[in-house]
Amino acid sequence: MLQLRRQRITQQGFRLPLGVEDAYELLYSALRVEVESKHRKFVADDETTRIVDTLAKYLTSKDVHLTGLMFCGMCGNGKTTMLYALQNAVNWLKENNRFSKEQTERGLDRLNVVDARTIVRRMKLKPMELIKTPMLAIEDMGREPAEVLDYGNVTTPLTELLECRYDERLFTVITTNLTGKQIREKYGVRIADRINEMMEVVVFKNGSYR
Repeated sequence: MLQLRRQRITQQGFRLPLGVEDAYELLYSALRVEVESKHRKFVADDETTRIVDTLAKYLTSKDVHLTGLMFCGMCGNGKTTMLYALQNAVNWLKENNRFSKEQTERGLDRLNVVDARTIVRRMKLKPMELIKTPMLAIEDMGREPAEVLDYGNVTTPLTELLECRYDERLFTVITTNLTGKQIREKYGVRIADRINEMMEVVVFKNGSYR
């Protein structure tokens, strides 16, 4: 008897349409612009170089198994700035028609950023907008309540969102001040494992810039 096994069909995740050296230059420039737009001095130290180099290599990789990024570290050490630098880099590529037709058709030419604190409301009103967004960045995961009481029912909006995006293999970026242990305690071992499986975890080691 022929036995059929259902297999998940995975698509190539997001990639920058550049070589690793050009990707490094673009991300480095985008980060400088983002820092200076906040009237701060851009410091090209070893840590900054390491982070940009890590992102350039990851975002030009052909690895289909990793479909996201997590920026973690203490408050005020550049995670959000790097996130918006990445968004600006994607916008520049889109404006200059650098993405392929396939990437554009799949929506892989725009990074949408949403604050974690708004996820509770948005998952209640229009959940599919977040679940199906091809490229989504969740800013400051951990500031939102892990559980919400909705008409007597306990829901877990961010957990549900990440589970759905994991199943669909959709590109997701997260910034958080939480440690791995804190993530497991707040969201459970299952979500922590999902994050490790689908994302490149980038630890920001600099002290606070604030």
